[in-house]
Amino acid sequence: MLDTNMKTQLKAYLEKLTKPVELIATLDDGAKSAEIRELLAEIAELSDKVTFKEDNGLAVRKPSFLITNPGSSQGPRFAGSPLGHEFTSLVLALLWTGGHPSKEAQTLLEQIRNIDGDFEFETYYSLSCHNCPDVVQALNLMAVLNPRIKHTAIDGGTYQNEITERNVMGVPAVFMNGKEFGQGRMTLTEIVAKVDTGAEKRAAEELNKREAYDVFNRRLRPVRRSGSRLLRA
Repeated sequence: MLDTNMKTQLKAYLEKLTKPVELIATLDDGAKSAEIRELLAEIAELSDKVTFKEDNGLAVRKPSFLITNPGSSQGPRFAGSPLGHEFTSLVLALLWTGGHPSKEAQTLLEQIRNIDGDFEFETYYSLSCHNCPDVVQALNLMAVLNPRIKHTAIDGGTYQNEITERNVMGVPAVFMNGKEFGQGRMTLTEIVAKVDTGAEKRAAEELNKREAYDVFNRRLRPVRRSGSRLLRA
């Protein structure tokens, strides 16, 4: 599946992993499943921190695979091929799951970790789509950071029946908890703002804490000054 150049580059990236990654595939006897089996086996051969196994009893799309840590079920899932423009999305998902930090702002990452609620995202993409990786990567990162957020990136070429059933007219097309969430290019910040309805409440609580702390300090200041004068005396 991967040529020599891609393997060399991927091997170098996988050296950045700081914790083990497990690829759990749910496959059938079809040609697409055979391709994914070969791809995941090749990836696992490139790093001793990556393992690959099949669990074909899971009630999920076939073919698909989860990127997670041993003993966990948290993490992003790809349904269909993650090649073409989505290969970068696959590499980043491996890195983030393996402990390599995202370059996004720490305040935004912390906001994602604090999102309250259960969200299941599905993103339809095509291997030739230029705008799809940004959306896939944003939702993959959210799934890595917050265990209550799930994301499946779905190759529309593999799952044409779903494209038809859901009347998807263009990609990327995102569904949240079974309902249409958005279409076209979206940034991580935009997605988080749309999902995180509790952000304003948390900001207000934080402001109240700071104000209470400031009031306490102002009241304590005269006591500190009096103590200083007594010590000098």
